[in-house]
Amino acid sequence: MSALFQPFKLKDIALRNRIAVPPMCQYSAIDGLINDWHMAHLTSLARGGAGLVIVEATAVSPEGRITPGDAGIWNDQLAQAFVPAVKAIKAAGAVPGIQIAHAGRKASANRPWEGDDHIANDDPRGWQTIAPSAIPFGGHLNKTPEAMSKKDIRRVQGDFVAAARRALDAGFEWLELHFAHGYLGQSFFSEHSNQRTDEYGGSAENRGRFLMETFAAVREVWPEHLPLTARFGVIEFDGRDEQTMADSIDLVKRMKAGGLDMLSVSIGFSTPEAKIPWAPAFMGPIAKRVRDEAGLPVSSAWGFGEPQIAQKAVEAAQLDLVMVGKAHLANPHWAYHAARELKIDRASWTLPAPYAHWLERY
Repeated sequence: MSALFQPFKLKDIALRNRIAVPPMCQYSAIDGLINDWHMAHLTSLARGGAGLVIVEATAVSPEGRITPGDAGIWNDQLAQAFVPAVKAIKAAGAVPGIQIAHAGRKASANRPWEGDDHIANDDPRGWQTIAPSAIPFGGHLNKTPEAMSKKDIRRVQGDFVAAARRALDAGFEWLELHFAHGYLGQSFFSEHSNQRTDEYGGSAENRGRFLMETFAAVREVWPEHLPLTARFGVIEFDGRDEQTMADSIDLVKRMKAGGLDMLSVSIGFSTPEAKIPWAPAFMGPIAKRVRDEAGLPVSSAWGFGEPQIAQKAVEAAQLDLVMVGKAHLANPHWAYHAARELKIDRASWTLPAPYAHWLERY
């Protein structure tokens, strides 16, 4: 059987293949509440044949949203709005996952197609951002965040715990903590954004403390039989990559010892000065290093949207799961497309009967 279409089991959750849909923000919620757009979007992706569908970065608090259009899970009403989508994902044969997040200093921004920059300070749509230190990201995101007090840290960690509980109550079976992409978790770990002098700053161990504490607190409330994962930027492409990788892998090892089940290997995006070498599957070797040195399953995104590339990444043991994002937006039945291109036996992939009737008959 094709490596890409082999089943994958993590804890008590079995995926029908190694294809996963990563979180992709739709920026279409109203005050955190998802709607018909999200329902149609998520259902179509699940029906397409992927093994795992992870809901977009979902804010643990209003201040944690990237934009005013972000989905949220900071109260029970918002959480319960996900229930129909969760049921639809499961009915389509995929596992429903959710990524919970806090955008930190990158919050209070306009939607990408409306500028992708910080909302002006005098605009009532915006809000005060927070971060480990009062350092703006720069470039188009130039709002100066408020440095977090220890009380703020405890509050946000409590928000993550409450969000995890609500996600479980809504029926999600896979939880991902967003510790990547320059958002709050990543900004504590990165020297670009963290210049604290207390126990949350300075050494790599101190800069990882917020992530470790938040993970441990969520681990306490998330069931042991369900996967608890994280997305984390292990590299910045800022000229200090070897040290960043070493520090990142050490942190991942500590999270694994504390119960982390899988890592989605990503980029830090902590500085606009990064020189990212965009290319197909360029994160594959980096993910494999994390997999080998930290000793836990990994996934990754960025340039795995061609079936042959995705197949080779699994065959080469670079990835356990392949995150296919934009290609799924272009073709929600990407898994079917991949199976046809890779000449996979029909028994190895799933297509809804109303589609199979037409696509396979004529």
